Amino acid sequence: MSTSSARTGTARPSALAEDLRLLIGTLKRRFREQGQRDDLPPSQVAVLLRLEKHGPATVSSLARSEGMRPQSMSTAIAALEAAGLVRGAPDPDDGRQTIMSLTDACRERLRTSRAARQDWLSRTIAAKLSPQEQQELAAAVRLLKRLIED
Repeated sequence: MSTSSARTGTARPSALAEDLRLLIGTLKRRFREQGQRDDLPPSQVAVLLRLEKHGPATVSSLARSEGMRPQSMSTAIAALEAAGLVRGAPDPDDGRQTIMSLTDACRERLRTSRAARQDWLSRTIAAKLSPQEQQELAAAVRLLKRLIED
């Protein structure tokens, strides 16, 4: 909690928002530390996660979805192909286009990376929080979920 909000005992939305933003940033860095040593840049991770969630797509549709220029997306895709994480196949409807999809190796990498992060967080919660604090954390998670509901 920020010093000002902790000192005054107030829970002003602005102070809570700042504390939460800083905490989430730190948590994201800790998660990255638990990932594979050759972690990818965030832009490439975003492409992989989009392909995982929405399925195969063309480079141009990926660029639009990620708000990138097609040339930048092509560079990211080339790096992912070179790493064996995505593969291209001709678009059956338009032979001029290529449909990109995840490789089995990429799917396994995503699975093992998530498992490592999950394991780290589970062990950390068990080691650092009492059963009562774990219940409080569960309540906080429910509140955080409400914040992001549409």
